[in-house]
Amino acid sequence: MELRTIDNLDLKNKFVLLRDDFNVQIVDGKITDAFRIQQSMPTIEKLRKKGAKIAICAHLGRPKGTRNMEYTLAPIAKYMNIPLISDCLDKDFMQSMKEGDVVLLENVRFYPEEEKNDPKFSSELAKGFDIFVNDAFAVSHRAHASTVGVTEFLPSYAGDLLASEIQHLSQVMENPKRPLLSIVAGSKVSTKIGVLKALAKLSDTLIIGGALGTTFNYALGGKVGNSLYEADQKDTALEILQYAKENDCEVLLPLDKGVAKEFTRDALRTNKNFDEIEPDDIIIDAGEETTKRDVEVIKNAATVIWNGTVGMAEWMPTWSFGSFALANAIAEQTRKGKLESIVGGGDTVAALEACGVKDDITYVSTGGGAFLEFIEGRTLPGIAVLEDK
Repeated sequence: MELRTIDNLDLKNKFVLLRDDFNVQIVDGKITDAFRIQQSMPTIEKLRKKGAKIAICAHLGRPKGTRNMEYTLAPIAKYMNIPLISDCLDKDFMQSMKEGDVVLLENVRFYPEEEKNDPKFSSELAKGFDIFVNDAFAVSHRAHASTVGVTEFLPSYAGDLLASEIQHLSQVMENPKRPLLSIVAGSKVSTKIGVLKALAKLSDTLIIGGALGTTFNYALGGKVGNSLYEADQKDTALEILQYAKENDCEVLLPLDKGVAKEFTRDALRTNKNFDEIEPDDIIIDAGEETTKRDVEVIKNAATVIWNGTVGMAEWMPTWSFGSFALANAIAEQTRKGKLESIVGGGDTVAALEACGVKDDITYVSTGGGAFLEFIEGRTLPGIAVLEDK
């Protein structure tokens, strides 16, 4: 896939509408994880050096098309030390902009027309700009005004971050170093059917963990206690196992689990094999034997794709055991040059951050849903409009 990029553009004194993904966590008005902002900075600096006048378009949370100031981008503007334009459709600021200036437009989702990809709204958003640059991979699976609509009115290009995401993911999907191990976890099989099948076809080994793994164990007759699982996905789970077998992909399911009698951070942990799980046990993390096996499998892989923590990784240290063990094993093998690692998804990236190993991973994707849909092979609307055909 070849994308139009900003590399050879003459941007001196040009107005650039830049779509970034600044959907970050903010607690008490302060940013707690600036990863997505930091990843966006190289493109911003590149545009500045080219002499562009840059207005960043972004969103935060789900204000549902209303001007809900709980979702203002003011903390992000403060963090970046740039002006916040109070309305994303305001154009008055453009008159005083100089080469290299950067401003942040207020939450584009304050308008209901954004998510509807309304043509009139797209036209108003694009008005006054010379080009559009999309650097927000994480929202490029959405056909919104700020990802797709504006491309009808402006010459459009991929920023360096977005282009890098596509390059790394395409390389892994088209020509991975083998053995290829995929690790997929999370809560619901129903939301990951497509990606599980795609990875079962691509991978040599597929580890299914978290509540996904619990559903698969249930489908095979395992005891699951009072845990999160999807009883109605039993047939789907069995289908995926058969599909993997047909594609010579070994599927590894949980052997044991970390369980408790209550679903709380401070609950007393016990490790149990599936045949030992009692009706009132709640599965909260991967078990010790499962984790030991998975770490060994990682040591024998040449490429790892990982999405989804295998437990409540944010409940440290008791319930982060399984996810942190995977993160550390993947990072160690990557540091040794024995592994190419691709990690995506908010909770998974947060686990890397908590372990202090994020910088050791070959590539950390800023996308969650977009990451999964790309792997699944779906067309991402925000990417398709940037293809150099």
